[in-house]
Amino acid sequence: MEGMAAMYEDRDANDGPIRLLAIRDSALSVDEVFTAVGDDAAGGTVLFVGTVRDHDGRPDAQVTSLSYSAHPSAGAELRRVAEKVAAEYPVRALAAVHRVGDLAVGDIAVVVAVSCPHRGEAFAASRRLIDDLKSEVPIWKHQTFDDGADEWVGAH
Repeated sequence: MEGMAAMYEDRDANDGPIRLLAIRDSALSVDEVFTAVGDDAAGGTVLFVGTVRDHDGRPDAQVTSLSYSAHPSAGAELRRVAEKVAAEYPVRALAAVHRVGDLAVGDIAVVVAVSCPHRGEAFAASRRLIDDLKSEVPIWKHQTFDDGADEWVGAH
């Protein structure tokens, strides 16, 4: 999927709970994701923003850049994860967007948001969404460190 202009985009036009799913090679918008999950029946909305940090478990080196790659099945797996969360929690609206390509420290890599009738449900559903996205959707991270080393981080 690397190098393709349109990675994966899925918007629910029939007002179902899954409002926006995307894998993009361009900058992500927190406002877009937050707006996508707006719902008058929701009393709680949780938004999670994952950014590229300058370290990753190596005390001797800092991350200088990274690149995300996605398997061609990543969009379908993202849809499956979203459907599972929407079925297990009282989700009013859900959105998840992940970036692929080259990113710098500080860039937004992933944004997820969930709206539910109550805050506790929204927190639980959001946590499940990001955790399952990272563990089940085939998106891989290739990190470069300031000492010249690099590493691939397993599918998440």
